[in-house]
Amino acid sequence: MLVSPSILTCDFAHMERELDFVKQTGADMVHLDVMDGVFVPNLSFGPPVIARLRPISDMFFDVHLMMEYPDRLIEAFAKAGADLINFHVESAAPIAETLDKIRALGKKAALTIKPKTPASAVFPYLDKVDMILVMTVEPGFGGQSFMADMMPKVRELRTEIDRRGLSVQLQVDGGIGAATAPVAAEAGADIAVVGSALFNADDAKALVAEIHTLRTGAAVHSQP
Repeated sequence: MLVSPSILTCDFAHMERELDFVKQTGADMVHLDVMDGVFVPNLSFGPPVIARLRPISDMFFDVHLMMEYPDRLIEAFAKAGADLINFHVESAAPIAETLDKIRALGKKAALTIKPKTPASAVFPYLDKVDMILVMTVEPGFGGQSFMADMMPKVRELRTEIDRRGLSVQLQVDGGIGAATAPVAAEAGADIAVVGSALFNADDAKALVAEIHTLRTGAAVHSQP
């Protein structure tokens, strides 16, 4: 199982140091949560911050847009240095067109679904994405408890992806740590977004190594 640490929990006054910490844990990529204060009741950062982080890190930038109108800033995020651009199926963006735009810009494309959104909402777009993110908490804030009742949704997506023979990865985000990552892996998730559990861990490197040992039900295990 791959690990994508969310820096939402990091010390924003020392982001260069925090990105170096993430790399030293052995994580596979870094998860950048972009919140607009409209789609979710919180505000984080946007393209200018990502653009400043890009020159100081060679890690894969997994950018999660929790925005009402993500389509308006796709080019800005691509230019800033995102490697994968992920937005919500519940947003006001034209889904297919926005996915096509992301890929036309040479970036990997992904969709996210909230806890109350059924897996079937993304079925029409599976051939246009590199990854699906299943939220295992309500989006917008870190430190929430893992929602185990999202695992049937992960299984449903894994089954549909494999049935079609697609190389789409499944990511889970929310309350993921040593106790919950195995549950998500068993359901078929490939990538664990780990936030508070990593930054508050006594041994972050050991936590990442432990998650790396988990076998998933996925057909494809390569990095996005």
